[in-house]
Amino acid sequence: MMPTPRYHCCLKNENPHKLNYQDAGVSIDRGNRLIEQIKSSALSTHGKGVMGNLGGFGALFDIGAMNYNDPVLVSGTDGVGTKIKLAIAMNQHSTIGIDLVAMCVNDIIVQGASPLFFLDYFACGELDVDTASDVINGIAHGCRLTDCALIGGETAEMPGMYATGEYDLAGFCVGAVERTDVIDGSTVQAGDALIGIASSGPHSNGYSLIRKVLDISSDNLTTEFDGKTLGQVLLEPTKIYVSAIKQLFQTCEVKTLSHITGGGLIENLPRVIPENVQVVIDTHSWTPPRVFEWLQNEGSIKPHEMYRTFNCGVGMVVCVSEKDKDGAINSLESSGETAWEIGKVELRQEGTEIVRFLA
Repeated sequence: MMPTPRYHCCLKNENPHKLNYQDAGVSIDRGNRLIEQIKSSALSTHGKGVMGNLGGFGALFDIGAMNYNDPVLVSGTDGVGTKIKLAIAMNQHSTIGIDLVAMCVNDIIVQGASPLFFLDYFACGELDVDTASDVINGIAHGCRLTDCALIGGETAEMPGMYATGEYDLAGFCVGAVERTDVIDGSTVQAGDALIGIASSGPHSNGYSLIRKVLDISSDNLTTEFDGKTLGQVLLEPTKIYVSAIKQLFQTCEVKTLSHITGGGLIENLPRVIPENVQVVIDTHSWTPPRVFEWLQNEGSIKPHEMYRTFNCGVGMVVCVSEKDKDGAINSLESSGETAWEIGKVELRQEGTEIVRFLA
């Protein structure tokens, strides 16, 4: 006597529905349409070193094609935090991908590394092909600004994990630098000059606090602000400093760099200097963009909290010897950046703060 097929019995008697992935809220067809929409944009970032096409299980890159003698790989990963909430609220998704690239490539350039390739991760509850396409085209644009290849990524559709219309982003970048050119801050010494490079706004940090300020403020995302709306000002993409910094490397010896991200000047500068020195910052040497004044006033935020949460108008700090200061500023300005002397390096006395602000 033949046994009754168990699965056939279950489907017939207990659950007459024939489920598929679409019934669970995941559309393979939408994913395929997205790939077709972004393919040309991604391919436009490809150059020397890229092997194969999009769609493989792994992305291949031939570092031998880049003509390094003794390369060290430098990697970085990041996201854009709750700035995405503002992009969703404004239905403006074309620049948030630039933020993602900037947060990663600005991190690896501080160690002297040129970005080589980038991968992204886009997660949502239900895939909106047009929204995702805008985001990923923005990522590709950011990659083109840095001569970095967008060689792969992942689109994850996860019903129940994200509310309708919500999504999240993460990025991963790999760069390379000659071993002899790695920047580690070990040569920083008292008397060196600190140069600030202007930010374009809050970049991609502090947006949970920014959103809290918006909640208690009488202003909103549509409020007129310096000829734009407040939402447009807050959504201004993070500046990408790679091109200007690479030109600076050809001009003078850069002793260290600090990407001013979450933690602001207070938390990021100590990461890149020896423990026997301190940095003295002259806060009167620049005027922050007005959006920071708005944040401080509307949120009643103390100055110390501002400097440990936001970049306050300084997106990158470069340390060079005093003799190279003027040449470095000229180089950065010729690249289109706004740069100025922001402070000095001094010997640190035991028990004193690593970052000191002039009164």
